[in-house]
Amino acid sequence: MDAAPAEEASPAADAPAADEPQAQEPAATEEPPAVEETQQEEPAEDAAPEATAEPEATEEPAAEVEGGTPEAAGEEAPAASDAPADGGEEPSAAAATGPAEEEPQAVSEEIQTEEVPEGGVAASDARVQTLAAPVGEIPSATAEEGERIDSTTINNSTVTDNSTTTNNTTTTNNTTVNNTTIVRGPQPEVPPGVEVVERDDDGREILSLVGAGLAGAAAGAAAAYFIRSDDTSRVAVDAQDQYYERLGGGRVRETIVRENGVQVVTITNRYGETIQRSRILPDGREVVLFYDPYAESDTAEPQFYYDPGAELPPIQYAIPESDYIVDVAEPDQALYYRTIVAPPVETVERIYSVDEVRRSKRIRDKVRRIDLNTINFGFGSAEISQEQVSNLEALAQAISEVIDQNPDETFIIEGHTDAVGTDLANLKLSDQRAETVAAALTNFFDVPPENLITQGYGEQFLKVDTQDQNAENRRVTVRRITPLVKPVQTSSAQ
Repeated sequence: MDAAPAEEASPAADAPAADEPQAQEPAATEEPPAVEETQQEEPAEDAAPEATAEPEATEEPAAEVEGGTPEAAGEEAPAASDAPADGGEEPSAAAATGPAEEEPQAVSEEIQTEEVPEGGVAASDARVQTLAAPVGEIPSATAEEGERIDSTTINNSTVTDNSTTTNNTTTTNNTTVNNTTIVRGPQPEVPPGVEVVERDDDGREILSLVGAGLAGAAAGAAAAYFIRSDDTSRVAVDAQDQYYERLGGGRVRETIVRENGVQVVTITNRYGETIQRSRILPDGREVVLFYDPYAESDTAEPQFYYDPGAELPPIQYAIPESDYIVDVAEPDQALYYRTIVAPPVETVERIYSVDEVRRSKRIRDKVRRIDLNTINFGFGSAEISQEQVSNLEALAQAISEVIDQNPDETFIIEGHTDAVGTDLANLKLSDQRAETVAAALTNFFDVPPENLITQGYGEQFLKVDTQDQNAENRRVTVRRITPLVKPVQTSSAQ
C-alpha cells in the first residue's frame, strides 16, 4: 500500500509513489550539546516528520532519487544553546493536559553518577520524580466490567526461503513458514483536526493535521505528520486467547492471554491513545507498566497539534555528553546497563502518557539514550541480517536484567532513516525498523514484548546533516522511559 520508496530507493516498481518530490526544509541535525556541566538546548527530535509511507525494508537501492529535500533534524544530544539545534520542537503553546507543575531542574551530578544498586532502580527514579500533585491509587486494569465486542481476525503466512543456486541446481538451506493470527479490535475514532493519510493492513497509519489542527501545530511546535502503529501482533505472539471489551467513555480494553496464564491488558481511549497497560500474573498479582493518571476517558482528545514539552525550558544536564548519549560501535552490556538504570537527567514534574512521550522529543530528552550503532540497516531496508542479530544480545541482556529486578519497566525503541526518499516513505520505514528491533529482542532473546514500545521518526532527526545516503542516519535508539510514564512508587494496581 505504500509504493513509496523509502529512504533508500526501492526497486523501480516502488519508486514512483514514494518518489514524488516534496519541498521540505533542510535537515536540521541535532548537534551534541556543548560539553558543559549543565547543558541546555531544545531537543529537536520531535520535529514532525513529513510523512511516512515508505516501502518496506528489503529492497535494493534503486532510483535513489527522491524528489524533495526531506526535512531532517539530527538526533544528537540537545545542544547547549538556548535555541533548539534540531529544528524540532520549539517551546510554544501552553500545555493542555496535566496539572500545573514546577519548572524542571537538572538532576545533580552526584545523583547522576551514583551507582544504582541492584533492585534500587525504582528508588533512584523516585528521587527525581517531583510531581506537582501525588498520584493516587492506580486502578486495576480489570476493575471495570466490560462488554465483549467483535474483533477482526487476520491470518498471515510469511514464507522465508533462503536458498543457493549453483550450476542450475538449487539447494534450499532453510525455509521458514510463520503463520500468524492477528486479532484486531474496533477501529478508533479519528480525532478532530486530524485525517488519516494512509492506513495499512498491519495496523500502521499515518496521520496528518488539517484545519484548526494544522494551525495549532504551528503554535504548539508539533509535527504536521505522525505515524502510529498497532503493536498487537508483536505483543500477542503465541497468545492462547485475545479479546476486546468496551468500557465507559468509549474506552476499549484488550486482553491477551498467554499459555502460561499471564495476561497483558491494555486500555485505550476512543481515539486509540493508550491509558494503561498491566501484566497480570497467574496468581492475580498485577504489575502496571504505564498509566496516564490525567486521562479523562470521556472527554480527552489526543493533542497531536501540541507538543507537551513545548513550554519547558531548554534541557539541562550535569553529565558529559558521552554519558547522556551512548554512542559506541561495539556491544557493551555493562555500559548499556549503567545507561538504562540511571535516573532521568532532569526532574520529572508530571506523569506523561506513552503517546505524549512518543510525540515529544523534549520529554524523551529527560532520559539518557543509546544509539544502537551495532545494527546497520541497508538502504531502504528494515531488515536485520542474521549476522547482526548477535549484536543485540548485549542490549537484550541489559534490558532483561533491569526487567528481572523491576517487571514494570518500559523502554522505547525509536527508528530513524536518512534523508533520501519522501517524508511519508521514510516515516513508515523508520517505524518498521523500530518494530524489527523490538521483535528481534523478543524472538531471539525473550525480552517481554509488552515492556517495549516503538516509534518511527523518519528523517526528522538526522545524526549526520546530509541529504545524501548515510548509514549513520539509518539507525535505532533506545531509552528507558519508566519514570516518565508512571509514578515509580507504585508498580502494582490497587
